[in-house]
Amino acid sequence: MNFFDRLHDRIRTVDSVVSVGLDPDPSRIPKHLREYDLPRWAFNRRIIDATHEHAAAYKPNAAFYEDPDGWRALEETIAYAHGKDVPVLLDAKRADIGNTTRQYAQLLDRADAITVNPYMGRDSLQPFLSNEAAGVFVLCRTSNPGGADIQDLELDSGEPVYERVAALADLWNENDNVGLVVGATKPEELEDLREQVPDLPFLVPGIGAQGGDAEAAVEFGLADGVGLVNSSRGIIFAGENDGEEFANASGQAAKRLQRRLNQYRD
Repeated sequence: MNFFDRLHDRIRTVDSVVSVGLDPDPSRIPKHLREYDLPRWAFNRRIIDATHEHAAAYKPNAAFYEDPDGWRALEETIAYAHGKDVPVLLDAKRADIGNTTRQYAQLLDRADAITVNPYMGRDSLQPFLSNEAAGVFVLCRTSNPGGADIQDLELDSGEPVYERVAALADLWNENDNVGLVVGATKPEELEDLREQVPDLPFLVPGIGAQGGDAEAAVEFGLADGVGLVNSSRGIIFAGENDGEEFANASGQAAKRLQRRLNQYRD
């Protein structure tokens, strides 16, 4: 089974398309956890315990782990999520050329899927694309305002850059392991991209703190019922001021998002 087959099974098992972003900003970790050897791991473990019944996947962002203790915390986090039967999508946005990108692709020895940057073209992504078991989410239309600086530029063909990226990703999907990252902050573009690439699952960020459109995220983000709608800060820091009870608030936030999204699922 490849990643999207496994994700399909997970979505059916928990009746959820919620992706929980595990971005443990050290400055926001509750004080009682900062005395642990690996505070980020201690934080993530409690979040996973509180949210796994509502999570189709976990999405740690590599930026919060890129130091020696951070990588240890990430490895523990991935192993623990797997122990709960939850797949892990590493938000790393990697790509390069030659042996560098082959080295980056080794991250898939741990995680089940990864986000990649298409700016350098297909050869920069080939080691990821050739891993038939892994999921590869190609950045397409991001939810940040500055994404328009490049993604909205019009090509000679009249199409914007992000639509060309979607078309290329569809061509690269030879192993049925490619998806797109498409933000929820512009629902009309979500709809247009779904029409363009009907078979590619989307990872849809921007629902939580960025205020994206939940209905559009579900209606256009899923392909044959498979896709992910991510919330990071809106879940993991829902109980930021609740001391030792912070994880319970995160569990409730994940449950609320699950119910909210399920209103729009077939």
